[in-house]
Amino acid sequence: MKLAPAPTKASVAPDERSELVPDGRSSRWAEHRTERRRELIKTARRAIDALGPGASMEDIAATADTSKSVYYRYFGDKTGLQRAVAEVVIAQMQQRVLDAAKAATGPREGFHSMVLAYLQMARTSPNVYAFVTRVGIAESSAAGGDGDDTLAHFLAAVTAMISRPMRAYLLAPERSAGPEDAAPEYWPTAAIGMVRAVGEQWLSTPPGPRRPTEEQLARYITGWLFDGISRDEALMHPLSPLSRPQAKDTP
Repeated sequence: MKLAPAPTKASVAPDERSELVPDGRSSRWAEHRTERRRELIKTARRAIDALGPGASMEDIAATADTSKSVYYRYFGDKTGLQRAVAEVVIAQMQQRVLDAAKAATGPREGFHSMVLAYLQMARTSPNVYAFVTRVGIAESSAAGGDGDDTLAHFLAAVTAMISRPMRAYLLAPERSAGPEDAAPEYWPTAAIGMVRAVGEQWLSTPPGPRRPTEEQLARYITGWLFDGISRDEALMHPLSPLSRPQAKDTP
């Protein structure tokens, strides 16, 4: 009786083995590119912070002590660099804003903490903030460019985080929201839009006695959104006409 031949290991063609075994040189090159890209983003942030959001690719490259062709090779164009910087900056901002909210004990305190964290980070690097929030990212995405709208993703994440405590704050727990209870659905989006618009106006306001600190502005915005401006005159800036005693007309 013939015995069946012992099983042998399946042979692998040389070209197939090269696909299965990682090429050490390729891995090292990928790591080098990742690290180099990180360095270029960091240098671009410093250049934008010093030169302003309108800094050209040539100016940014000069600050990095390299040529602008290197930046084009890694990021494609200025919009690609804008998106790359935005991904880093907004991820840091999002983490700080969400951490501030998690440390709060209630919806109002949480919202105030989030607004304050947002304003503080924007004030720390206003030129970088302006660079990453300009419309170029959204326009590139709408035109079919690679990558998500990073700013829109950040705003959506913060809006979703605000929505949960606001639903609990505004609605009774035993019932769901109906058409007459629109606030929990629309309030967070309106709040984020207000914070961003007011914050950007505040950043563009020259320093002076009528420019509030970020703590004051965060308190004002929180009061306006939770209490309404007519019930919140105590939070208005001391120099605001709404907080001054009105002179009586003399007969």
